[in-house]
Amino acid sequence: MSNAPILLTPGPLTTSSRTRQAMMVDWGSWDQEFNQLTASLCEQLLAIVNGADSHHCVPLQGSGTFAVEAAIGTLVPRDGKVLVLINGAYGQRLAKICKVIGRAYSTFETAEDEPTTAADVDRLLAADPAITHVALIHCETSTGILNPLPEIAQVIARHGKRLIIDAMSSFGALPIDAAQVPFDALIAASGKCLEGVPGMGFVFANKASLAAAAGNSPSLAMDLQDQHAYMAKTGQWRFTPPTHVVAALHEALLQYNEEGGLPARHQRYASNCKVLLDGMAAIGLRSFLPAEIQAPIIVTFHAPNDPRYQFKDFYERVKAKGFILYPGKLTQVETFRVGCIGVVGPDGMQAAVNAVAQVLREMEVLDI
Repeated sequence: MSNAPILLTPGPLTTSSRTRQAMMVDWGSWDQEFNQLTASLCEQLLAIVNGADSHHCVPLQGSGTFAVEAAIGTLVPRDGKVLVLINGAYGQRLAKICKVIGRAYSTFETAEDEPTTAADVDRLLAADPAITHVALIHCETSTGILNPLPEIAQVIARHGKRLIIDAMSSFGALPIDAAQVPFDALIAASGKCLEGVPGMGFVFANKASLAAAAGNSPSLAMDLQDQHAYMAKTGQWRFTPPTHVVAALHEALLQYNEEGGLPARHQRYASNCKVLLDGMAAIGLRSFLPAEIQAPIIVTFHAPNDPRYQFKDFYERVKAKGFILYPGKLTQVETFRVGCIGVVGPDGMQAAVNAVAQVLREMEVLDI
């Protein structure tokens, strides 16, 4: 594995040898030890958001999007209405989920470099009393923009509405305290800032809301209320669990706590982000977002304005030097993205910057 490239992506990401090693054991899905692994996992995850008193952690097979769809389908009643706040591709996806599963929704869209504000939400809720739930992407992975969650959450609570947070790219690295930020659901996944492998989502669901959600879901497999009720009764997953993913995440969480938990993880990612931004600026590559709204998770860069630059060629050349980047996800301007997360530190980020500089020289795109 030592020759494997470093994934500078928003997940899947580079994992530690300990995390990969944890997947070398086969587990029986009914096995008591495996059930204890799941229970321990949920307990540790709840501790990260200080949510043990107020929320249940409901794990779900599949990618993060599976968990988002499950949360919307389970917690939004069939006669509910969701206000979807959009400033990127994942907000658009959330709106599409509402459409596909038959939940009424409205959207409020800002530019991809413009956060939604609490004042926007206040105005929108005052104008439409039919809205029951608001869905927010905390850190929009398509750009790396950070939306002002605490301020928006307070406005939603003041209006007596319920908040669903897609915290896929922020959970575990950016602080969210369930005792301070009122939410009905917070959704994340195994393969992001916790540095596990992909294959499992989880939803922190408000206990009272989850208890009242029986019969809401249009899906059997994605019914979080049924999933939780079955797990609470038996200790087991309803359907075949992603056993190796659970084991890997449990091991990744041990390392997370050894590193120093959320403050230490945030600090390392922030250091990675600074090295990346400073280094890319030094070779003439501009970041898409201003620093004050840039989360230290993934950074979008403007592509070089040169006909000799082609992303596929650039990607393959950087990969050959040991780093895997990510294509841009913006519609209006050509960009590429570099993740700051995973088992990598500031030295690794500097090496990535050096590789990018070398490749752009080889492509005769930048005279550096």
